[in-house]
Amino acid sequence: MVWLQFAVCLLAILAAGSRLALYADVIAEKSGLGRIWVGLALVAVITAMPEMATGVSAVALVDSPDLAMGTLIGSCCFNLSLLGVLDWVNRGRPVLSQVSNRHLPGVRWGVVLLAIAGLGLYLAPRVSLPALAWLSLPGALLLLVYPFALRRILRAERRFLAEEMDVATKYSAFDLRGAVIRFFVAASVVVVAGIWLAFIGDEIAAVTGWGNSFVGTLFLAIATSAPELVVCVSAIRLGSADIAMADILGANMLDTGMVGLVDLFYVKDSIFAGASQVNLVVILVAGLMVALTGIAIHRPTEQLALRRVSWYGPILVGLYIAGAYVLFAFGPA
Repeated sequence: MVWLQFAVCLLAILAAGSRLALYADVIAEKSGLGRIWVGLALVAVITAMPEMATGVSAVALVDSPDLAMGTLIGSCCFNLSLLGVLDWVNRGRPVLSQVSNRHLPGVRWGVVLLAIAGLGLYLAPRVSLPALAWLSLPGALLLLVYPFALRRILRAERRFLAEEMDVATKYSAFDLRGAVIRFFVAASVVVVAGIWLAFIGDEIAAVTGWGNSFVGTLFLAIATSAPELVVCVSAIRLGSADIAMADILGANMLDTGMVGLVDLFYVKDSIFAGASQVNLVVILVAGLMVALTGIAIHRPTEQLALRRVSWYGPILVGLYIAGAYVLFAFGPA
């Protein structure tokens, strides 16, 4: 029964997420905001909501900090592994050769946020960290740095909108108001399914005995990242690689920043103290994957290593699998 519920949730997220890329592209055209801006400020926030809802529910309702940490940081790893899949969708051309180097600030801020989370997780069981009520210093920093980083990126992006926007004729059959309404209807389905997943993930961990960190990093991270997968594939097919890239980097920044929000809701203790130290492996893997993505964006290439995928695709997928294996083998029960 638990697997049936898991499948229903996954199908609901896939169905709702399948239209988000189209409506986002319409909004980018009709509003004049541009694809990178819409991808970071709108699409990434919506597609990352299942991870946020699952993370908060995992600590507030099912008392599982490992499930929350595994879902949020594990989703970062899974999102980046999608870049290898997107090369196949892109008809043999590396996706990162098509995106703007204006995504690099998102890469840098993503590394900063992961470093804060990793340092907090490492120090929490070893030293007494300052706290405001039950919100720890690393959690507070994450909640402050994420909006600051997003604001800096979006302010810089406004200076490039004129060169990005084309003549708005692609979606003449759509209007802005209708696209926005449809976008948020689909988003509401994604959020509700994400909350449900927290309970299902905890039950899967109990039934299988695989451990909350592994279940969070593998099953829930994949399921709650389904909107990113669908949106990115759809965006590539629409010719909007920048929306796909902004969605992945923006969702990763938000997922890491939301560790601070989860810390706020975990009133028993700091989530950094409650979560297992094996989650440091996931944070390290996520940091390596973000850095590798930044290198590929900074030095793009049209050459393919394995006929249909770029050189970075197999490495990103391999890093994700390696992180998942470590949690399966050494994670807490």
